[in-house]
Formats: sequence, C-alpha cells, structure tokens
Amino acid sequence: MAGNIAIRAGRPNPLGATFDGEGTNFAVFSQHATRMSLCLFDRAGNEYLLIDLPERNGHIWHGYLPGIGPGQRYGYRAHGPYRPDEGHRFNHHKLLLDPYAKQLTGHPYWHDALMGYEAGSRHADLTFDTRDSARYMPKCIVVDPAFSWGADSRPSRKWSDTVIYEAHVRGLTMQRGDVTAPGTFLAMASDPVLDHLTKLGVTAIELLPVQAFLNDRWLIEKGLTNYWGYMTHGFFAPDPRYLHHGQIAEMQQMVARFHAAGIEVILDVVYNHTSEGSQLGPTLSFRGLDNASYYRLAESPRYYINDTGTGNTLNMDHPMVVRMVLDSLRYWAETFRVDGFRFDLATTLARRASGFDRDGPFLQSIRQDPVLSQLKLIAEPWDVGPGGYQLGAFPYPFREWNDKFRDQVRRYWRGDDGLMRKLSSRIVGSAPQFDHDDRPATSSVNFLTAHDGFTLTDLVSYAEKHNEANGEENRDGHSDNHSDNLGVEGPTTDRAVIEARARRRRNLMATLLLSQGTPMILAGDEIGNSQGGNNNAFGQDNAVGWVDWDHADRDFLLFCRRMISFRRAHPILRQYRFLHSTARRIDGRADLFWWNYDGTPMAEADWNDPAHRYLCAEMRIASGTPEYANSEFTVFLVLNAGPGLTVTLPAPARGRRWVRTLDAGSGSFEPKRVSQRLRVAADTVVVLVQETT
Repeated sequence: MAGNIAIRAGRPNPLGATFDGEGTNFAVFSQHATRMSLCLFDRAGNEYLLIDLPERNGHIWHGYLPGIGPGQRYGYRAHGPYRPDEGHRFNHHKLLLDPYAKQLTGHPYWHDALMGYEAGSRHADLTFDTRDSARYMPKCIVVDPAFSWGADSRPSRKWSDTVIYEAHVRGLTMQRGDVTAPGTFLAMASDPVLDHLTKLGVTAIELLPVQAFLNDRWLIEKGLTNYWGYMTHGFFAPDPRYLHHGQIAEMQQMVARFHAAGIEVILDVVYNHTSEGSQLGPTLSFRGLDNASYYRLAESPRYYINDTGTGNTLNMDHPMVVRMVLDSLRYWAETFRVDGFRFDLATTLARRASGFDRDGPFLQSIRQDPVLSQLKLIAEPWDVGPGGYQLGAFPYPFREWNDKFRDQVRRYWRGDDGLMRKLSSRIVGSAPQFDHDDRPATSSVNFLTAHDGFTLTDLVSYAEKHNEANGEENRDGHSDNHSDNLGVEGPTTDRAVIEARARRRRNLMATLLLSQGTPMILAGDEIGNSQGGNNNAFGQDNAVGWVDWDHADRDFLLFCRRMISFRRAHPILRQYRFLHSTARRIDGRADLFWWNYDGTPMAEADWNDPAHRYLCAEMRIASGTPEYANSEFTVFLVLNAGPGLTVTLPAPARGRRWVRTLDAGSGSFEPKRVSQRLRVAADTVVVLVQETT
C-alpha cells in the first residue's frame, strides 16, 4: 500500500541503507530498471509503505527518509521489462533483497511465489508470475555497525609463521557441552574453543561461509539442509543462524576475542555465483534487480553461463559487480576486522569472456586496493568452466590451495608407485607451480583434508566413500580419494589395524607440517574426527558433519600440538625463499640435497625406480637469505614409506652432531644423539637436526 512520507533526494553513495543519525539513505544499482520502489515493513513483517526512489545517478537509484533508523525492515521491488530472451527478468511482484543489506531477518521460506515465473508450466521461465513473494522473503534490516573495539589489534602473523585451521561455526561447536549458544559466533568465541586452538598452536582460523546463504529447496525436501553455506545471497550480512541474539556485534565480538588470543580470522567467501541458480531458480535479489548486469549470460541470454556448477556465474566484467565485491570485502575487513579471505572457485572471479585472465579487473583491483592488498588472500585455483584449473597462475599476494600436495602426499603414504619426484617437489614448496614472478615459498597452501572430502581419520579407514545419507544413492562426492582402509573398511577392534591407522595419520600430519609452504589443518582432524566415510557432507547439519568431541583421540591431539610446535621452532621448515640445491654464499653448501639411504647422492635412476619408497632430504636456510635471517644450520628429513632401512647420514659440520628430534612412527619427540648411521623403521617419518657439541 502507498503512504505519505516526505522522501528526499538523498545521494548515490554509499550503496545500501546508511543511517546518519537522523534518517537513512537508500541507494541501489540497476542499469535496466525503469522504476525502483522501496518497501518498508514493521517487525511483524507487514508492508506499511511502498515508495519510489526519486533520483537516479549513474544507474544508482537513491532516496533519503528522515526518521528511519536502525531496526527498520525493508526490501525493494524493481520495475522493468520481463523479456527472458533478452536477459531481463524484472517482476515487481517479487520482494528483493538489497545486495548491500548489512543484516537479514532470517531465511526464505520455500514457496512457488519466490519464482518470477509460473512454476510447472510449459516453457516455465518464459511465463510471468503475479504472486507477491513478500511473506516468504526475509527482510533487510537497517543497522548501525559501530562497535567498541577497545584495544583490539590484528595479530598480523607473517605467512611463514601461519598455520591455518579450517572450521565451520556450527560444526566446531555443536557437540561441545561446555559452551553456551552452540552453533553461533558466541560459541566460537568461548573460552573452551579458544583454549583448544591456542594449545593446538594454530595461528589463523578459516571459517566456512558465514555470509547469508540459502537453504536449497531440494535439500529441504530430502530432510537435509545447506550446511556448508556455498549459496550466498547476502554478501554483506552475517548469516542469521549464527547470531544467537540477532545482533551483528556478536560476530565482531568473536573476531575481537580471536585477536586477543593471537589468532587471525579468515573468511571463506563465495563471489563466483549466487543462490538464485539457473533460469529455473528463485528471484531473491540480483535476478530481479538487474539480471543482465549481475550475471554472465549465454549467447542466448535466456540462459546463464555456468562455470561454477551451480546454475549461474556473477559477471565480473561489469564494473558495478566488481565494485560490489570489493565493497563487500572492505566491509568485512573494516567493520568486522577480519584478517583475510579464501576465495571459493577463484578462477571464476578472474575469468572474462575471453577466458581466465590473471590481470583481469577483479584481481587488478584487489591487488591495488590499499586495504585488501594488505590482508591474507587465498585462491581456490579451479572451477568447472573452460580452462578452469589454474594452480600456480594467480598473482602475488595471493596464496593458493594446492590439491597436488593433497593428492600426491596421500598416494605416497598409500604406497603408490612413481611418487618420489612428485613428493620431493611438494615438500619443498611446489616450485614448478609457484616459483615465478617473485612469489614466495609460502604461496602453496598445503593440505591433506578439507571440508570437501574425507576427514584424516576416514582417509585411513575407508577405501570407498559412503555417502548414502546424502540421498543420492552414493553417486555424489569424489570416487578417487587416494584413501586406504589398511585392511578393514570402517571401524574396527583389530589392534593391529588401529595402530597402523594411527601411524599413517602421524606420518601424514608430520609430512604436512614439515613441508615448505603454508599448512592448513581441517577442524577435528587433530582429535580423530570421523564422518563415517561420508566425503561430501555439505547437507549434513547433524552429527555426521559436526566435530565429535566426546571421542577425542587425546594421543593424536598431543602429537599434533607437538608437531606444530616443532615447525614453529625450526625456521628451515617455513621459509620465504625456495630451495633449489643452490650453493649458499655464506658457506658454499647447497641449501637442499637429496640422499640415498647409503649416503650416496640421488641419481636419475634412483628417482625413476618404482621400488624406491623413501626420501632423504638435507635442508638449510635457502641460498640468498640475508645474514640476519640465517638462524639455523641443518635439518635432515627421512620420509620412509617402505620397509625398515639403515640411513647413512652426511658428516656433520665441525663442532656439530646429529640429533634425532622426531620419530613419527612411534610418535616420539625425545632427542636422541646419532652417530653417522640411523636405523629407520618401516612406514615412518624421522627428523634430525645438527646441534653444537
């Protein structure tokens, strides 16, 4: 219904709803709309005012309402052509979310009225639906995001000191009986969670998506839900399910508490697509505001380019879409003080009509932004589009998830043939992929497991995936996991199998934390968490997807703590410069040397021998490292995936001796002096350092 109110011209910037102490300015972009109506709602969800925004500048519609302040519910109705064959899908009967909304009242309630077309009809998306969707839609909320940060300061960890912990807000906290409001930001900020993370030794927590996202209809109909959250429709709003008291300050409080504990906060963000899906998806925001601008459309603009596998792709060639993403990133960085971002399907963000472009508008913009360029930026360097696999192609300062590390380390410890040369590259930073354009050796984000796939315990307990609970007859999820059950599929009481699995987990974790690059650990791996062999738990917001704290493996937790501490204590394991077997100016010794077990140098025949099941690497601070950073002498690694062997060590420098400091096979960190020969057990990782006599 219409009402009488004195709306003023307002201003086109900033976009969104901005309260100035006396009223609120509303500004929204649409290049192709012919009219833009602002809808105001009371707290019961009743629409009490419908008023057109009076001004338009540079395709930004705007108006100012005095007396409107924080807590006000609102949305938009966009008028314009409904011509899907031309790429336009305006439908003023559909209430639309403000792309810049800072808070939402909740989530959409699934109903056919959310569709811009008459669902079920022939050529459905070409029809026009006149049902009002407002009662089924969440409402945007005007907020004042001011927060008293006190003495908060970012931990500002160097990349070489960083150990990332990938976690889910609900998954990490739902089964902890010692926290209040489990499943929320408040639980994440609780003393028990912070105590666990600080004792573990991680320096950054990478949260799965916390921006407002959609519960997919097909999942709800299966009795599941969107657990992971990779279907965003609110790029500025924390998801309501994580707000216990409905206040965005709860997330700000969480970040402040992490910072006080010395832990950085990295957000997993999804800007490659939205939750609106294909032409048969709902009209929630972008589609109704300006479909032809926000999305990359196919040659027939009725359809969407689908480089993401979700039905649509955001149009990162459009300056206002790039601006929206950059504004969103800066908002999280400045209002919530997060320390970095992991970009889901980042190849999509750099793809133009001509293909992947590392110098495209988005990557160029973020690299020169004075705020964003200073944060930790991580790319997932692939998508399902043409030329989608781009590992190593992203420019500085981006780091990248390295799936080659994941797969080849898994295969090596499983006992696959022909992995020696590949593994050697992975443990020294994957130079073939990353040593170019002056990128550092920390560019590779090394991981064994992530939210998508097996947990570490399941990796050594299941030879096959077991995704029946997902309701897709076990067809979903990866089938080639490079996993191994070590003799029994799933849980067992066989002590030999249990010990073999524990040994394999120690070897895998040791390999991760001894490798050059930036390590990332999946939440729960450190306590032996299992998903029962489910490697695609995206819809399992239940005990399958949550970390099981009641059955924590305390022995493995202690091992992980000590491994992280060991990495922190040895600068040779976390260098900025790549190791290339180059003579060092300081002493003429090579910074990297590969040995046979008998003390002879590795030859080409050794690298190509499929029966060769071990690597012996002698590492020093990299050639070219300044004198002031040359803080450690030598580390010697043995990664033995074969039978036991006796390793002949190179002669130590004068005044030094070899000390074995780690035996992952037994889990021992007890120092042991070694002469020049060391017996190394089968299937184990051993580390020696040279100490002064």
